[in-house]
Amino acid sequence: MALTRRSFIRNTCAATAGGLLTPVWARAQVTLGSLQIDTLSDGNLVLPGAMTIGQMPAEAAEIVARYGLPTDQFTPDCNVTLLRDGTNTVLFDVGAGPNFMPTAGKLLEALETLGVAPDEITHVLFTHAHPDHLWGVFDDFDEPLFMNATHMIGQAEFDYWMDSNTADSIGAERQSFAAGALRMLTMLADDYGIETFADGAEVLPGIAARMVDGHTPGHMAFHVQNGTEAVMITGDAIGNHHVGFERPDWKSGSDQDADRGAESRAMLLDQLAAEQMMMIGYHLPFPGVGRAEKIGDKSYRFVAA
Repeated sequence: MALTRRSFIRNTCAATAGGLLTPVWARAQVTLGSLQIDTLSDGNLVLPGAMTIGQMPAEAAEIVARYGLPTDQFTPDCNVTLLRDGTNTVLFDVGAGPNFMPTAGKLLEALETLGVAPDEITHVLFTHAHPDHLWGVFDDFDEPLFMNATHMIGQAEFDYWMDSNTADSIGAERQSFAAGALRMLTMLADDYGIETFADGAEVLPGIAARMVDGHTPGHMAFHVQNGTEAVMITGDAIGNHHVGFERPDWKSGSDQDADRGAESRAMLLDQLAAEQMMMIGYHLPFPGVGRAEKIGDKSYRFVAA
């Protein structure tokens, strides 16, 4: 497995002749034999600290501080994964689009840096249906941005967001998530078609779905295998590179089912560390590529590639 051409975005700028600064949307390229995988920036989120450490012990703030980060606000990167195998051009999630946060919704700019047009995408695989992973699927005219793509999502995730009871049970702070997911998944299903799959399914050649629920009820990771090489696209199952690794067993405020989210996170990290498998995390520091290293009985470290 090779990793090449890493460059960093957000806060890395090129000066124009007039003295203005232009963002450079960049990527890292991972090769698994004949597969080419790029991580593309959709920008970043701006979140209250409580969303990450609100349910955790006080020691969580100490861990975050050791990484030189504030505890009152987090600005996690959003890393969309693009896979090309010579036949299929696959996006894993589609970013937030223009209407969620002004700091996000940059995926089309990132694709342009690769010379990949939206109509070249053959498949879109969703890890889950939170806004920063789903809301970039339509343009301002409610037309699908990736008009030639087959859109695919886990059956349990699809059923949860399509349930009319979800908006009433999800909590006031996430009701807009439920409304947006219901609207967009309904449009996809009714007007353009959407395919669903079960845990363990081979959704495309060499790409298997892996249920790691808790962040949402049907959250999927994707295990990409080519020969003896593999990479795990983890979505939001591991939501950050600090507390999420050092204490995966602690409850995270970003998980809808905090108990189940902690169980899934711990199991996934145990596998990744034991197999020394490359991983790509949606909210890990851009480009989100690296490995998990075990440093204690229930503690890990993210090692960027």
